[in-house]
Amino acid sequence: MADLVFYTNESVSVAVSEGLQRRGVKAVSARDAGNLGLSDEEQLVYASKNNLVIVTHDDDFLSMAMEIEHNGIAYVHQEKYNVGDLIRRLKLLWETTQAENMINHVEFL
Repeated sequence: MADLVFYTNESVSVAVSEGLQRRGVKAVSARDAGNLGLSDEEQLVYASKNNLVIVTHDDDFLSMAMEIEHNGIAYVHQEKYNVGDLIRRLKLLWETTQAENMINHVEFL
């Protein structure tokens, strides 16, 4: 059983991945991975190849989720939570879910 590793795409504030890291949660941002400017599909493929659960505000990922194999998508509407609340919800997901349970799954936060 493997722990989740989150990958925040460009639509999510870098502060989210940094906040997760400070709390002991494995996370990387698109910026830190050198992936700024990649298309949404390229972001999802990168996350999948690296066994990462992508965290996004971008609803384009919802339609791609049905077409492309992935290691999980955590989707949250941009205006639903502030950075701190999103970090807390992702940390809870990290604490309660194994990576294999996120394969081809979309978690709506």
